[in-house]
Amino acid sequence: MSKIIVIGAGIVGLSCAWSAQRRGHQVTLIDPDFEGDRASHGNAGGIGVAECIPLSLAGLGLKPLKWLVDPLGPLSVRASHAPKLLPWFLALRKVALPENYLRSATALAALNDRSLQAFEAILADTGLSSTLHKRGALTVYESAQAFEREKATWDLKRVLGVRWHRVDRAQIRALEPALAPVFEMGVMNEDWAHIDDPKQVVSALRNRVQSFGASLVKGQVAAIHAPRGAVPLLHLSDGATVSGDKVVVATGAWSAALARSVGDRVLLESERGYNTTLPYCGYELSREVIFAERQFVATPLSVGLRIGGAAEFASLAAPANYQRSDALLQLARKFITRLDERDAKPWMGQRPATPDSLPVISKSAKNAHIYYAFGHGHLGLTQGPATGELMADLLEDKASAIHLSPYSITRF
Repeated sequence: MSKIIVIGAGIVGLSCAWSAQRRGHQVTLIDPDFEGDRASHGNAGGIGVAECIPLSLAGLGLKPLKWLVDPLGPLSVRASHAPKLLPWFLALRKVALPENYLRSATALAALNDRSLQAFEAILADTGLSSTLHKRGALTVYESAQAFEREKATWDLKRVLGVRWHRVDRAQIRALEPALAPVFEMGVMNEDWAHIDDPKQVVSALRNRVQSFGASLVKGQVAAIHAPRGAVPLLHLSDGATVSGDKVVVATGAWSAALARSVGDRVLLESERGYNTTLPYCGYELSREVIFAERQFVATPLSVGLRIGGAAEFASLAAPANYQRSDALLQLARKFITRLDERDAKPWMGQRPATPDSLPVISKSAKNAHIYYAFGHGHLGLTQGPATGELMADLLEDKASAIHLSPYSITRF
């Protein structure tokens, strides 16, 4: 039995802890605020196993430029952060090369293929199986031409194992009567699912891990002292130190600084996502709806209808711009009828994004006692439990069900 230190108590870190415990290891979790808000809490609630296409700006023409000059558009970069983003952006451009694009898509699909089953195992163990709804997700298009522009992407998804079928205008109306009658066609993502409340899952998993004997240490890890071959020593911001046989870094968008303290290089940015939750709605839709041209989603959760989307690149310390949440709500008014906007709750979360859209699930290149589990972008909730399984294999030097080289930190 090893003493495993997991830094970070979001869905990824908790999943790593849960899986390690089931292999018989002793776990200590370190987090600045176990009850505090995090990206795991405020996401759209979708288990997006169909999302296997890496981010790429290729083929979009002038769209990205138009988005960037619109401060409330689906993609924005804070001017003060633009210079720091340059290396990440240059790496993103390489993703568009056909061989790189297909490599990333294949690796995403391999991870997603394990995700729903792994997620269901955690829900069963925490007594939350009934909160998962396997109703698919509906992507809607305002014009057939818009779908045709994305047809190659859908075809690639099918090749990679994603099940989907087209639906026409009448079928959209039958599936989701609350949608405005402006959508010519849509796509049903057959294997997509959604949960009632992401925060509920995170809280229940944390309680379950603690009930199995995990120690919870409240603190901020400032740096990791890890000479090659030596057991790591974690330095907390209050001056305390913690050590263990093996350390898993799962601090989301904050992971890059800890990796640098070890000597590992990573390209990681905060792709900040915004949403608005309407607590008195939720019954309007029966599944997650993805508005293709407008780049936003709406999901019926037990805590209300959550309307989210957009990507804003800014520093971790930059204040939130909740006008972006308001802009998403304005879009929803156009396409969803009968919205009850009382007590609308805006939110912003720091999504950890790599330029190739792949997470880091890897042993450190500098110290064999340190492991990484971060960089899941939009798919932290989806891929967290599967990442936990793969991390448990890494911790025990066992072969995994999928090849882990695409997720290695050495790729940077």
